[in-house]
Amino acid sequence: MNLLECVGLYGLRTFDPERAHGLSIKALKLGLAPLAGTVTSSRLTTTVAGLSLPNPVGLAAGFDKNAEAITPLSRAGFGFIEVGAATPRPQLGNDKPRLFRLTQDRAAINRFGFNNEGADAIAARLAQRPQDAIIGLNLGANKDSQDRADDFSRVLATCGAHLDFATVNVSSPNTEKLRDLQGAEALSALLKGVLATRDAQSKRIPIFLKIAPDLSDAEISDIAGVALDLELDGIIATNTTLSRDGLKNKHRDQMGGLSGAPLFEKSTRVLARLSHETNGKVPLIGVGGVATAEQAYAKIKAGASAVQLYTAMVYQGLSIGAKIARGLDTMVNADGLSNISEAVGQGTNKWL
Repeated sequence: MNLLECVGLYGLRTFDPERAHGLSIKALKLGLAPLAGTVTSSRLTTTVAGLSLPNPVGLAAGFDKNAEAITPLSRAGFGFIEVGAATPRPQLGNDKPRLFRLTQDRAAINRFGFNNEGADAIAARLAQRPQDAIIGLNLGANKDSQDRADDFSRVLATCGAHLDFATVNVSSPNTEKLRDLQGAEALSALLKGVLATRDAQSKRIPIFLKIAPDLSDAEISDIAGVALDLELDGIIATNTTLSRDGLKNKHRDQMGGLSGAPLFEKSTRVLARLSHETNGKVPLIGVGGVATAEQAYAKIKAGASAVQLYTAMVYQGLSIGAKIARGLDTMVNADGLSNISEAVGQGTNKWL
């Protein structure tokens, strides 16, 4: 992290967290944020669900909800970017305040509730995206929808032509009863609709599923079965958690999803269980508490073909993605491997 980034982070922390988030997006759009450029090497390049990535470190959904800063973010050292979540119609989300920093815990709690400008506005921005980057969209459902399962297909139909991948998000804790769609029967029906919409488009893109960390082994097994039966392109494990175990910050009892450092072990165990249940046949993306190259490598060894992060940026700045990618390159080389893909799943049993 350079001096400019340190000063910027210090300044942002003087603002309310949501205001600081908005200012960080504006800074990116104005070209005020230092960008690392492409970070890659022969050891870091990898393919996930047919997507050729310069490195396996991605930016998770939630930072650039409305696809406003895709171009600068694609130059920030990440191997891929996920924007959104997008819903068919614009949505204000839940009442403020709805984002809380838990500094002592290196964490955050949010209850945004899929606030976004809607699929049409987001599609218009995606149409202007850089073509030399891997860009995906997190698909969501409107809070007042009469058919939430159909909402995911509607967003994909609107935005799919401009995407490299799309993620079905049934794991946000901030839309009432959304997580109910993770049950095997409901999930299978929902995904069949999304896959049919994808197959009807001229551009066939991978479809991922993002799941919660608060699942039993039986529920994870059910999800793995659905993914295998439908030949799903990948699973992102995991979203935020409802757990508050071990938190110290005064905001620990706020409602919403917890992200950041406390999520690392829980999300990695779910990831490893998924890898075990799918026998490595479904590409996995590990997210939850990644803040160092060592943690990213642990997720990869637990079964992830790539990782994502977001909350770590709150505490370490935008350069964290490039820093972790470079660290992975060093670790892969130290292990005598020719490519990061050789490490995938080599430590799954440690987390079971």
